[in-house]
Amino acid sequence: MTDSDTAADGAADTVADTAAMARRLAELTERVTRLEDRQEIIDLMSSYGPAIDAGCEEAVARVWTEDGVYDVDTGLMQGHAEITAMVRGDDHQRLIAGGCAHVLEPGSVLVDGDSAVATCKSLLILNRPHRNGFAVLRATANRWDMVKTNGQWKCRRRTSRVLDGGSEATDLLAAGVPGSGVTLGGSTGYDSTTDDEEARR
Repeated sequence: MTDSDTAADGAADTVADTAAMARRLAELTERVTRLEDRQEIIDLMSSYGPAIDAGCEEAVARVWTEDGVYDVDTGLMQGHAEITAMVRGDDHQRLIAGGCAHVLEPGSVLVDGDSAVATCKSLLILNRPHRNGFAVLRATANRWDMVKTNGQWKCRRRTSRVLDGGSEATDLLAAGVPGSGVTLGGSTGYDSTTDDEEARR
């Protein structure tokens, strides 16, 4: 083998190593971005509880896009104006005055580019001074359809159904579980059965 052959082999190895490093860096960058997206979504959902319990109407509204939908079994709100009106409303203000806590679990977050679906359960806990304690008013299944716009995650639609034993709430939860085979007929078109590989990462 001549010196030129050795040099050529060394150059080829360097090119191959550089390409491998570039691929690895791209993979790591993608994984970090995905982890950051998941954490931002969890932070956004988690901000709802403190904001709603403190009556911070603008902070509550900012969880959603401008035209975002909050679809609860007790009613439907669309856009910031209707969501802030709910926070200012007499019913919610009575909850705050009596002492309340909206507690959400981190849940499951499935990210697909600039859209995502988060699924979690939540509890509404009320102060019951005559009982010297607190009581759970309701447990709720939640589906958050998220979208990333201008570098920020926002909720496009939150669907919440009370866990009363009915299939509507349990289907909502199952649709967010990879491999469940359950899909929702709503407006998102998001199919949880395609997320098996991503969920195993």
